[in-house]
Amino acid sequence: MSSEAPMDVESPHVENTHTELLKTNIDAEKKKAEGNTFYTNKQYKEAIECYTEAIDISPTCAAYYGNRAAAYMMLNRYKEALSDIRESLKIDKSFVKGYLREGKCQLALGEAQAATCSFKKVLDLDPDNASAKTDIAIANGVMKFEDMAEGDMQKGDYRKAVFCMDQCLQKCPACIKFKLKKAEALGLLGRYQEAQEIANDILQREDSMNSDALYVRGLCLYYEDMVDKAFQHFQQVLRLAPDHGKAKEIYKKAKALKAKKEEGNTEFRLGNVQKAHDLYTEALEIDPLNKFTNSKLYFNRATVSSKLNRMDDAISDCSNAIELDDTYIKAYLRRAKCYMDTEQYEEAVRDYEKIFKTDKSREHKRLLQEAKLELKKSKRKDYYKILGVNKSASMEEIKKAYRKRALIHHPDRHSHDTPDKQKEEERKFKEVGEAYGVLSDTRKKDRYDSGADLDDLEGPGGFDHVDPNVIFQTFFGGGGGGGFPGGFPGGFSFQFG
Repeated sequence: MSSEAPMDVESPHVENTHTELLKTNIDAEKKKAEGNTFYTNKQYKEAIECYTEAIDISPTCAAYYGNRAAAYMMLNRYKEALSDIRESLKIDKSFVKGYLREGKCQLALGEAQAATCSFKKVLDLDPDNASAKTDIAIANGVMKFEDMAEGDMQKGDYRKAVFCMDQCLQKCPACIKFKLKKAEALGLLGRYQEAQEIANDILQREDSMNSDALYVRGLCLYYEDMVDKAFQHFQQVLRLAPDHGKAKEIYKKAKALKAKKEEGNTEFRLGNVQKAHDLYTEALEIDPLNKFTNSKLYFNRATVSSKLNRMDDAISDCSNAIELDDTYIKAYLRRAKCYMDTEQYEEAVRDYEKIFKTDKSREHKRLLQEAKLELKKSKRKDYYKILGVNKSASMEEIKKAYRKRALIHHPDRHSHDTPDKQKEEERKFKEVGEAYGVLSDTRKKDRYDSGADLDDLEGPGGFDHVDPNVIFQTFFGGGGGGGFPGGFPGGFSFQFG
């Protein structure tokens, strides 16, 4: 209100009565005139002092109360202004400016319906009053936005509710109800700092025991996972307003969520991982809006899933946890480990890079280097996969695997196949030889496992220039050369089926 043009105040006038009354009126009018001068110069506090002196001298003059109300309004002190206006209307029920100011104060305080009634009284006394007509339209607009915001809150469209409350607050800057409705919507949007600033301002400046402001603060604390402090606020709200429905509902929900989470944690510690998984799932259904707690629940369930060897589920839950809280390092670490376990090395490197960028610890650096090494190794030929063995296979298992694969892919077995098929089997036979040549040699195998480049394993030329037939002959015995007339060395024969 203080940024608007000053409101009209009443000019001095003197009524001719007996001498003593005349002197009293003159003194009061002098103070009023001084107040008007201060008011014109936007010195509203000084104006209020002068109008107060005028009222003390002549307490039955409606204009003095009206002028002091106008000064209060310019300082946004609408409650005090409204008190003065109502006093002026008791004195003069035909005081048009009084009804107009009453409506403006009511509108500023968010009482749009009451404001409309006051503006209609102005029109009853002054049917052509343009200000009253304009203000009625404004009041109707406020009521419309208020109704829209209520519907938006019920539908969960909190962004639109904030917009509607902003529209209302432009016309009703002193309305605590609208401020707290906006704060609640901000809290439900996860904009906790903004919500708490509004609630704290009301508690500090307006009403230290405002139950709705305490509810908003408790709501924010609950969603920031400060459950014990949130409980204290909800308990205080219910002491002040035992029928506060929203506080009852959120307090009940908060207690249920905390209990279910702790129950899941207990089962996990006892080793009942499936039971823990089910409890975390139930907890996630309690309050979808509680991002921080739900982020931890997703992480806990991911930990359980990884123990149950459900890696895809674990990765999915870690991703959900990160979506709710993108600073959750534990979730990134768990997901990266799952990526490593499922040989998704590029994804693991991406997560470890994010982690190391956030926290450049020695351990995180080691994990990133390991992931990069595995990624590099994954881009080479996977000799273990070519032979069909795991990385912990014994030498006997490697030999057995080579024997089987070499016989399957040897070119002589496919001499009657199509040229394309022969070429494909020759390639596989060569790869089997390469794989065995590396994995059957302890030194080469160690270097291969450490991530050394293929060309470094044999010096110039690498294994691409090793004749797989030589490896085959060495393994099975027999003479050198190309094919094996009369069958394969060592008495092996193919079985087709």
